[in-house]
Amino acid sequence: MTLQSGESVPEWGPFGRALFDSPSARALSRVGVVDVGSNSVRLVVFDGAARSPAYFYNEKIMCALGAGLSETGSLNPEGRRRALAALRRFQHLADGMDLPPLTAVATAAVRDARDGQEFRDEVLAETGLKLWVIDGEEEARLSAQGVLLGWPGSYGLVCDIGGSSMELAEIKDGRVGKRVSSALGPLKLAGLRGGLRGRKAHIDGVMRQLSDKMGPQRDRLFLVGGSWRAIARIDMLRRNYPLRVLHEYRMKPKDLRATIRFIEESDAEWLRLESGVSMARMALVPIACDVLGRLVRTFKPKDIAVSSYGIREGLLYEQMPQRLRDRDPLIEACRFAEAKDARFPGFGKTLFDFVMPLFKSAPDQQKRLVKAACLLHDVSWRAHPDYRAEICFDNATRANLGGLKHSERVFLGLALMHRYRNKREGTRFDDMFGLLDEKRQQQAEVLGKAMRFGAMLLMQKHGNKSSLRWFPQKRQLQFRLSSDAQALFGEVAEARLQSLATSLGAELSVSVVK
Repeated sequence: MTLQSGESVPEWGPFGRALFDSPSARALSRVGVVDVGSNSVRLVVFDGAARSPAYFYNEKIMCALGAGLSETGSLNPEGRRRALAALRRFQHLADGMDLPPLTAVATAAVRDARDGQEFRDEVLAETGLKLWVIDGEEEARLSAQGVLLGWPGSYGLVCDIGGSSMELAEIKDGRVGKRVSSALGPLKLAGLRGGLRGRKAHIDGVMRQLSDKMGPQRDRLFLVGGSWRAIARIDMLRRNYPLRVLHEYRMKPKDLRATIRFIEESDAEWLRLESGVSMARMALVPIACDVLGRLVRTFKPKDIAVSSYGIREGLLYEQMPQRLRDRDPLIEACRFAEAKDARFPGFGKTLFDFVMPLFKSAPDQQKRLVKAACLLHDVSWRAHPDYRAEICFDNATRANLGGLKHSERVFLGLALMHRYRNKREGTRFDDMFGLLDEKRQQQAEVLGKAMRFGAMLLMQKHGNKSSLRWFPQKRQLQFRLSSDAQALFGEVAEARLQSLATSLGAELSVSVVK
């Protein structure tokens, strides 16, 4: 079935129809975006499911275009040379990938520099690439849209820091509200006179103005930008946090205060090496700490979340029709992975229907993870059997998936591990399991073993009439075996069913039905 423009999308139970079946979604399947910032110049080529794009190509050059801008009023000459070389390379790469025309935006440094237009003209003449200069409020809006791409329906305050500016935007009910731009970028602050005391006084004054403009913002604070990610890496180091994935990493304000003290008291070179922060970025971290500490004291958010999605993802979000924006990025990415890599695309829904009796009273957020696991249960089948369970866990926890908290990544990974392995002890991931309590670990085990049994018994896309019934109060698991599937219920399948019952702590009964 091909969807025509304006045609409604029929729902297939909880799964819906995959977005990438639609021509409008396929048109977004590979998009190149260039972001010319004050500190870095980056090319990102998005590919895959339109609602939750994969990073087909990602390259960043730390050019420091905005270094010295506050003193000279001009772009840094060496940074300008390096940025132009990077943009030549990016245009050649885009031609080699046969991409549609690149979308290229420039932010605070090019916006504020007196030679900004001259630089844009040079870029156009040498590469054919037109740089669109966006103002601060537009930068704030696009960054906030990037957050919404990963967190549909989220609410709170988005803070995007670049080299020469810092933007704030309010998000609520899936939309961007008030927004404001300021000159609180670390590169610009580094050029202020008055030393540390003068810098902190300046930050305090600007922050009061931002507070007057934005009003109370006591919900979640979303952090976007390389300097914030560097601080988050150091927070992970301080806490010995086991999952080194920055997207959706959470901190409490007290964690951040402890990390700022940790940075102040530690050797910068040791911090850089241990956390994996680049030398150029590490030089800006102390200034970024001054800004972030004051930001948190001013707005008093309930918690802090790091977003790897920002202005580049916001540009992609800009191109999406609303019906794409409204879909769940996790489920769409999993649908795409199943269609691309599973042996029996479409079987995930059959498996989901089979295991759902075990989760019928679960909250919707957990049912969503059950859907995702069923869609992904077979995408790693090409891996060597001895490593398949660990590869499943690794893929789920480290993949670039939107709309997943770290604990949910571990739940999904653990369920997929149990799809191929009875026990979870003795793997190299044991330290990550602590992100889930014992109850959630047990639920992931049950899901994995149910998928393992169902995948062996149902086989075909449309399965058969075999079904599970679960009575949690009585601790009874009933398996109703379809008469036309009796030949499939061999010794191995029977052992897997018994393993599922054991994980549930259940008494098992099996009956044959027509």
